Amino acid sequence: MATEIPEVPASAVPAAAWLLDVREPDEWAAGHAPQATHVPLRELGARTAELPHDQEIYVICRSGNRSARATQALNGAGWRAVNVAGGMQDWAAAGRPMTADSGAEPFVA
Repeated sequence: MATEIPEVPASAVPAAAWLLDVREPDEWAAGHAPQATHVPLRELGARTAELPHDQEIYVICRSGNRSARATQALNGAGWRAVNVAGGMQDWAAAGRPMTADSGAEPFVA
């Protein structure tokens, strides 16, 4: 039986949310939310000590698929996680703030 994955649109992520970006390093470098913490999905299992247990974690990727998997895994392991539906594509479309590691104009890779 499939478990429902909690999710919100990018436009509804609170400004002070704990945001976890699970995209690959090149995607992150191209453009990400300024307050996000970067842990690529393939490293998540080994880096859970970096995640807070005392607040909700909003999980984001490019389109919402990888972050949905991460959200499901985190919730199953005792965290309170919410998937950001539509990912960074919707984040950018909603006009949410973005930054790039290079200092260039950020974009969603």
